[in-house]
Amino acid sequence: MDYKVDLRDIKFQVFEWLDTAKLLEREQFADWDAENVEMVIDEALKIAQEQLAVCNEDGDRVGAQFKDGVVTMPESFHSAYKTVAENGWIGLLASPEYGGMGLPEIVGTVVNEFFSGANVALSLTLMLTRGAGAMIEFFGDEKSKNLFLEKLYSGEWGGTMCLTEPQAGSDVGASRTKAVKQDDGSYLITGEKIFITSGDQNITDNVVHLVLARTPGAPVGTKGLSLFIVPKVWVNDDGSLGDSNDVVTSNIEEKMGIHGSPTCALVFGGQEKCRGILLGEELQGMKLMFHMMNAARIEVGLQGASIAGATHQQALAYARERLQSRSYKELKNPEAPQVPIIEHPDVRRMLLTSKGYVEAMRALLMQTSYYHDLYLTSEGDEAKHYKQFVEVLTPICKAWCSEWGLQTSHTCLQVYGGYGFTKEYPAEQYMRDVEISTIYEGTNGIQALDFVARKLPMAGGAPIKELLGMAEKTFNKAKSDPELMEPAWLLAGGLKQIETISKELMKRPDGIQLLLINAQPMLDMVGTCLGAHFLLDQAMLAKTKLAAILGEAGVGVEDKKAYKAFLLDNAEAAFYHNKVQTAIHFCYRALPTVPAKAAAIRSGEKAALYAVL
Repeated sequence: MDYKVDLRDIKFQVFEWLDTAKLLEREQFADWDAENVEMVIDEALKIAQEQLAVCNEDGDRVGAQFKDGVVTMPESFHSAYKTVAENGWIGLLASPEYGGMGLPEIVGTVVNEFFSGANVALSLTLMLTRGAGAMIEFFGDEKSKNLFLEKLYSGEWGGTMCLTEPQAGSDVGASRTKAVKQDDGSYLITGEKIFITSGDQNITDNVVHLVLARTPGAPVGTKGLSLFIVPKVWVNDDGSLGDSNDVVTSNIEEKMGIHGSPTCALVFGGQEKCRGILLGEELQGMKLMFHMMNAARIEVGLQGASIAGATHQQALAYARERLQSRSYKELKNPEAPQVPIIEHPDVRRMLLTSKGYVEAMRALLMQTSYYHDLYLTSEGDEAKHYKQFVEVLTPICKAWCSEWGLQTSHTCLQVYGGYGFTKEYPAEQYMRDVEISTIYEGTNGIQALDFVARKLPMAGGAPIKELLGMAEKTFNKAKSDPELMEPAWLLAGGLKQIETISKELMKRPDGIQLLLINAQPMLDMVGTCLGAHFLLDQAMLAKTKLAAILGEAGVGVEDKKAYKAFLLDNAEAAFYHNKVQTAIHFCYRALPTVPAKAAAIRSGEKAALYAVL
């Protein structure tokens, strides 16, 4: 399977829309400049296309296998993983002190889009390994850092996070896994965890699990949880591998998609010989784990967006080649030849709608990553300010991007017609692989509840007000542009609906019930308005760039024939032209859903609570 991505749009968003050059001037990124970052991006795409994409079909058709207690990955995964690991891609964002490259988060977002879009199953092993390393780097003592970090960032060892238990599900506070302190300072770990992504595999020499467990006498609920480093194979003080650490894989799940990613049930301490190392302090486990969970939630949203981007590019290529039916301009001519389906208006609508959502999702993820970099490179109130932005945007990144990643993949499958339902084309695998992004790392319903209950009222509502205030500034700039005026007013209307609904719900005696029932529509309303804001902001920049190109070429938009011919002959002009058209189309197609959802909320309808289900 090949992998296609809109590299031009990615570079536009990174280097033209966002001020990445200024970000790279910060001390933490002093070793990097825009030229070198662009080289990293180009090389990452090459790795994605030449290594990860070519074994994506094996991941789906062969999949991870489980036999006699051993998990095996498709043979082709081994060489691809080795190439990625040996070239330092797992430690892309990590500190150079521990073998990392020290690049900004925004670059990681680009690279992870490539890797997830090319092979989401294998990229999950990379993601969890990177996340486990970051947790130890942030919260581990020097001994733990020295024992684990270089091995994780080099990819010699894999990593996981282990939260879910059979009786607990999303209720992490109901965890029963135990941790009892031993005389040597280690902890005896006993319990079972399920749905552990990359919980076991035969690609690396060891797997380092981060395990939530409860110490004796700990309070009930999440406050009683501590976090432990639990390697599959014990690591001796000199860094060498010791004996098996009594971590046993009891099963892997048979799943709808991501077949190349082993989703494991793990038994810790079945022989009472499983040892763990405390990470941080006792009873701080959930607080620490949220750092990894929140990063993973953004990456899961990125998975949804990256698969949508990949399936859009595949559908676009198919539509350019597939001949079927006459042109709509020749419907009355029975002798007219068949044309590529990209000439049919409905196909063009599906492709441009998909393009709009892909670029809006990408912009949301890029902007959030940019704020994350500003947070990490700032201090005091400035750092707190950007951190709050990231916290508010995290559930939107996860839920909005995964939901519209799924919906966009569905739309792109329709472009193929019946062929989309066959294994001859990649659309059906993309469709199956993307579904999980709406479910794991907290279902989208849970993300929406977090958004309305915690993130909207955070800091007195100041962060969300400021973020939506930026969207209002975009409206104020765009409303004077004749081409963007009406889309801008649609954005203004959506923002007003969000403001009004938020105030109205708080005044109603049944406001809490309505908020809980409508958490997902509320999140979608905000995500849609932010997406429109980003695309309109990019469209205004694109119009400026396009005007410069046209002025230099002496071409005027008023001469439509000459303008169209120029666009066909000038890729840069066509790119900027399409940025504008994409923003317009997105605003007209997506923003009307905001007042529709607001009307449903405002009605006070609560049939879901009254129905006998």
